[in-house]
Amino acid sequence: MNTPIENTIIKTAIEELGIKDFSRATIREVVAIANKIEKAACIEFIRMEMGVPGLPPAEVGVKAEIKALNEGVASIYPIIDGLPELKYESSRFIKAFADLEINPESCVPVVGSMQGTFTSFLVTRQCDEKKDTILFIDPGFPVQKQQAVVLGYKYESFDVYDFRGEKLRNKLEEYLSKKNICCIIYSNPNNPAWFCLKEEELRIIGELATKYETIVLEDLAYFAMDFRKDLGIPFQSPFQASVGKYTDNYIILISGSKAFSYAGQRIGIVAISNSLYRRSYEGLTRRYCGGTFGSVFIHRALYAISSGTSHSAQYALAAMFKAASDGKFRFLEQVKEYGNRAKKLKAIFLKYGFEIVYNNDLGEEIADGFYFTIRYPGMTGGELMKALIPFGISAISLSNTGSKQEGIRACTSFIKENQYDLLEERLKIFANLYS
Repeated sequence: MNTPIENTIIKTAIEELGIKDFSRATIREVVAIANKIEKAACIEFIRMEMGVPGLPPAEVGVKAEIKALNEGVASIYPIIDGLPELKYESSRFIKAFADLEINPESCVPVVGSMQGTFTSFLVTRQCDEKKDTILFIDPGFPVQKQQAVVLGYKYESFDVYDFRGEKLRNKLEEYLSKKNICCIIYSNPNNPAWFCLKEEELRIIGELATKYETIVLEDLAYFAMDFRKDLGIPFQSPFQASVGKYTDNYIILISGSKAFSYAGQRIGIVAISNSLYRRSYEGLTRRYCGGTFGSVFIHRALYAISSGTSHSAQYALAAMFKAASDGKFRFLEQVKEYGNRAKKLKAIFLKYGFEIVYNNDLGEEIADGFYFTIRYPGMTGGELMKALIPFGISAISLSNTGSKQEGIRACTSFIKENQYDLLEERLKIFANLYS
């Protein structure tokens, strides 16, 4: 049975990019391959490989940024600590939607969460020379491990699939008891599986972080996007769950990219706990001749990396945070579209013999959101990834996310209304070919 795209076109695209093992291709490499094939075959691709927002940016942010540009901020270096209005509104936003008290001084703008993670890795590793290893609670965002590689840092990781709930405690103890872990990182909601760590799991992480003096990096790139709950009402329960309730050793990363669809301006916030911000570490004192964790983070590391974050984008994020905290901007209402898309897409995949990989969230059905994970019986993740390309469907293998499960990550952000029928048409052929 013929597939929509000829294998010769696919083979040529892969060879031109010099990729030896397509199943291990990075997100950006899969994007490049899909672009080449789409152009050569003149066929519309169903793009599920890259987590790029597919909705218009929040208007309140756009207007604030234009106003700031018209007033001339583009000619002025931003304060390295961050725009005072943004620091204040970041603190207020975190209180409104996560119920955490983080001082404005501890809220620092960064060039997207990726820069926040990179800088956090850099500084946490320098606090104590004996703690030289990052621990990833996987699955996770593949580029964060790449950041560790770029920095030359050691890392350990484990797939949390079999270690949910109380089982997480012993698994974490296994690593932390070695006393070489400088920081723990995870995303919540999870990229790629979209499960959400529960309060009991966050309590375990927090208690052990305190016991072993380890810093937790909580990646909230998909802030409050667990659409099973209404997390979008300011200063009212339920709130975005956070490890900040259970330890003082934490850093929260909040992105403007997903919840506010403001990815192109590369803006985010690193919120350092008040206690950690003011803490001194022997390793930092020796390297920088003094300074607290917060001052080193901002005035040494961040300053060396970027000399500040886009001035006008800071005005945009400040306006979005303020409007959300004021209750004038229901920021989650628009992005709930991702959940609607996930529900439709899952139904189609399930109809044609696919299965959800991470399908249980401590007894709850997994949420519908920005990502979901699927497998096909008898195929590895890499094999499935390759098998779908001739059908004009692109995704990444779960192996790239640190998962030990076989399958692929599918992103809902670029799906267009006309593509549900197109996907069904192509998966029908796929199922006839592989069943």
